[in-house]
Amino acid sequence: MPLWLLYPVFGSIAGVIAGLLGVGGGIVVVPILFFLFTSQGAPPEHIMQMALGTSLGSIMFTSVSSFRAHHRRGAVHWDIVRRITPGILLGTFAGTWVAALLSTNFLKGFFALFLYYVSTQMLLNFKPKPTRQLPGRAGMFGVGNVIGVVSSLVGIGGGTLSVPFMSWCNIPVHHAIGTSAAIGFPIAVAGTLGYIVNGLSAPGLPAMNLGYINLPALFGIALFSMLTAPLGARLAHRLPVTALKRFFAVFLIITATRMVWGLLG
Repeated sequence: MPLWLLYPVFGSIAGVIAGLLGVGGGIVVVPILFFLFTSQGAPPEHIMQMALGTSLGSIMFTSVSSFRAHHRRGAVHWDIVRRITPGILLGTFAGTWVAALLSTNFLKGFFALFLYYVSTQMLLNFKPKPTRQLPGRAGMFGVGNVIGVVSSLVGIGGGTLSVPFMSWCNIPVHHAIGTSAAIGFPIAVAGTLGYIVNGLSAPGLPAMNLGYINLPALFGIALFSMLTAPLGARLAHRLPVTALKRFFAVFLIITATRMVWGLLG
């Protein structure tokens, strides 16, 4: 079976997860793209950058579908989105320049460690202090910078950081998920532009690439993730999120361990 036929499959899965947990879907898409690009014989020195850039490109489409579904349920805090977006844009674009300078093995190891962090956070289900509130303008800009930089280095929509941050500041979890889906759009736009610009001069990239963005993977994943993200959003408002997070955390641990094993091998 041609490997490109798997793009719609994993795009559909990523869409459900994006709507369900507000994570953009990249946390699934990046390791899958890494394995698929490796199997297709892509240049080893560019594989991780391609996976990260293509993931962020797909999140541009997934996040729109996801946050529209959450918005219809009144679960998007647009005031938070407006306050955090300037820091997000600067941090994400700057992070793509850093990622372009790093080796595939470093990015792979960094991503695996990030998966362990996210899975631990989900399993422990940290609870915020009841008196904590969102920071002021400078604080939100700083938080946006951090979320943007990390998101560009791991190819995600930022939900694995923004959802815990908002929950820590006593935003209800379903609203944190919906707002995170909206925050994923500026992350994806800045990250995609950064990976295009930084990849234009990279030698040996596949013919169907625009910079580090692999166009067949982008369109195959984006189309189907857009279709399934509203389903994930509906499930987020109906199912016990804590139990689902724990199930997803186990999946992340398995994925991270496989990536570390391949790195060591």
